[in-house]
Amino acid sequence: MTHGVLGLLLILSVSSPAFSEPEAKAKRPRLDLRASPRMAFSPVNVLFTAELVGGDEVEEYYCPEIEWDWDDGGKSTAESDCAPFELGMKIERRFTAEHEFRRSGTYNVKATFRRAGRTLVVQTLRLTVKPGFREVES
Repeated sequence: MTHGVLGLLLILSVSSPAFSEPEAKAKRPRLDLRASPRMAFSPVNVLFTAELVGGDEVEEYYCPEIEWDWDDGGKSTAESDCAPFELGMKIERRFTAEHEFRRSGTYNVKATFRRAGRTLVVQTLRLTVKPGFREVES
């Protein structure tokens, strides 16, 4: 091959769309936090659902550790035992936890998603617990 043809091939290779466009950045999901019931009388068990909404199926959100801060002095952590991530895998998007609130009050329950010690997303939900029959008596 002559230098002219080799130079032309090199220019064509470098200017092709595969090399000239930056890689598309993955869309990050957002965290939607819900409680059922959202308002209740003490004592009450509340079911919380944390759901990753939107975004791409990316390794960063695969198999997260979830820390729940109940804002009543208690915390809990949930970890899954997951197989290694492979391209094309679906990430789990819905996580649930149940917690009992024994006293009335306004609680700011916080869900924190982490992976490899790095915080990915945090969401807080306000929950109202009114004095129940047992609490009024004591």
